[in-house]
Amino acid sequence: MNTSYIFLAPGFEEIEALTVLDVMRRAGMDVKTVSITDERNVAGAHGVTVTADLLYSETDFITPEWLILPGGMPGATNLSEFAPLNTLLVNQAQSGKIAAICASPGVVLGPLGILDGKEATCYPGFEKLMPYAIHRDTQVIALDRIITANGPSAALRFALAIVANSMGESVAQEVGSGMLFYPKSMNFYF
Repeated sequence: MNTSYIFLAPGFEEIEALTVLDVMRRAGMDVKTVSITDERNVAGAHGVTVTADLLYSETDFITPEWLILPGGMPGATNLSEFAPLNTLLVNQAQSGKIAAICASPGVVLGPLGILDGKEATCYPGFEKLMPYAIHRDTQVIALDRIITANGPSAALRFALAIVANSMGESVAQEVGSGMLFYPKSMNFYF
C-alpha cells in the first residue's frame, strides 16, 4: 500500500484532518501530514497547532494512494491558492484517489474540474463553486476514486470510507467498532 497524504494549510479544520489521520493509522495505513508552508507547525482554524510530518517542498509524491484535503476556512482557500498542490491534484485525478471534506470539495476541487459530472457533497453554501458536479445533500459520498464529505460531523464516516475503500469494509468495520461507532454498513453513500 502506498503512502497517503493529508495536506495542512493555515486555517485547516482540525477535527477533519486529525480524525482522518487517527483512523487511517488505526487501520494500519501509511499516512503522513504535509504542511504546504515552509514551517512544519501549522495553526488550524480554531487555534490548534499541529506539527506536520513533512513539508510539501521536501516530499516526493510518487504514486500516492490518497491525497486528502481537510476543509476549514481559510484552510481550504489556502490549499486552493497553492499552485503545486493544484498540479498534483489534477495529475492524481487521472488515475489516483482523492478525498476532500467540508469547504475543500468546492473551494479546491470544483475550480479544477475534478468533480465535473461526479456526485459530490460539501459544506452548505460551497456548492456554487462546483457547478458541474452532481451535488447531493448528504454527509459522505464514496465513489471509487473520489470521496467527499460535508463537514466536521462527518469526519469519522469520511475517514472510515477511506479505510473501507483501501482496506475493505471488514477493516473499516473493525476500526469503527473499536471506536464505539457501529454503523450497519460501511457503505457511505447516503
